[in-house]
Amino acid sequence: MTTPDADSPTVEQLFDLSGRTALITGARGYLGRAQAAALAEAGARVIVSSRHRDQALAVAEELGGPQAGRHLAVCLDYLDESSLAEGFAEAVAQAGQIDILVNNGNAAVAADWSTVTGAEFQRQLANLTGYFLLARQVRNHAVAAQRPASIILLGSMYGVVGSYPDAYAGICPASPAAYHALKGGIVHLTRHLAVYWARDAVRVNCLSPGPFPSDQAPAGLAERLSTKSPMGRMGRPHELKGAIVFLASDASSYMTGQNLIIDGGWTAW
Repeated sequence: MTTPDADSPTVEQLFDLSGRTALITGARGYLGRAQAAALAEAGARVIVSSRHRDQALAVAEELGGPQAGRHLAVCLDYLDESSLAEGFAEAVAQAGQIDILVNNGNAAVAADWSTVTGAEFQRQLANLTGYFLLARQVRNHAVAAQRPASIILLGSMYGVVGSYPDAYAGICPASPAAYHALKGGIVHLTRHLAVYWARDAVRVNCLSPGPFPSDQAPAGLAERLSTKSPMGRMGRPHELKGAIVFLASDASSYMTGQNLIIDGGWTAW
């Protein structure tokens, strides 16, 4: 009979991000703010990135946790390879190390399958290119520093299943085909990078939210989507906080290449 390791960490220690630095894209957004707040509350020093430095700085200054007042901001456009490289270099110069990456940003294209142009479709997929390039920057940085790292890519339940056409009919355009292609690509990119980088002590996982519409969603959409959910309601931003800390921390130290879906049971139907 085996016995528990006497030196095993406590649950509190497993979820503790003290001494770590997390870079997050898209932290100004509806779900990004909750994720950034969670990382800060768990003890991490957070670097907020945005195409606009002043907006990133405003978010960083709002963050609390043990590192309140020491969170950072950088200008980084992950749809522009040069800006991405320069922004990451600035983040390293400011913080000295990057232990966690949350690729959360999304440059959206609203056009649905019936009207989207080839250029718009390609622009949506460019988000995936940016996710890969920034993840590779973090991986190379971690390997050079001989430190472990946790990389989290933001997918979606729509990277796993199609949408219900009747959920959108008469309210707004259909869920964009390019968005589904993007999120499906992110889920599989997660698996691919995970198996290549596992021996570098770099974990790569995907967090896929389900329906989390903001107050700016078209009128009636949340109610329509709720009829498709086993829980009968939409998600709230804080309901991603536990998942993001789990994936970023040692609580998930033996987990890589996985897609954690937080969707109120949507994909269980």
